[in-house]
Amino acid sequence: MVAETDLTVLLKNLNPVASSENYVFTTLPANKLTNTLVSAAKGMFQEREGTTLILPLAAAKQAELQFEGCYRCITCEVHSSLEAVGMTAAMSSALGKAGISANVVAAYYHDHIFVPFENVDLALEVLASLSH
Repeated sequence: MVAETDLTVLLKNLNPVASSENYVFTTLPANKLTNTLVSAAKGMFQEREGTTLILPLAAAKQAELQFEGCYRCITCEVHSSLEAVGMTAAMSSALGKAGISANVVAAYYHDHIFVPFENVDLALEVLASLSH
């Protein structure tokens, strides 16, 4: 499967799909990470100040972790190249104009956008409009 780089093709084939699960962003020092938390994580990023985990809400609550906000993950099912130019900007700009914060994670095959759970339906509409 060849990853797409053409912005017009990417936006036309965005196909955003929302998760039914709620996620939270939390941070821990590296020495507090457990195998259970790492395996539950949707995403993880090591920063100088600590390790950020994107966890299902239930996993964060079970581990009694602190977090702010609750998000839904929208996966753009188009196979976007990590070399593609403008896709993140187009999505973030459109969501920003609608007053929706967007936390974008680019993975190898797809881009994932974490939006406040209460805005997920509007975010899907906004992203779908980019394909027209």
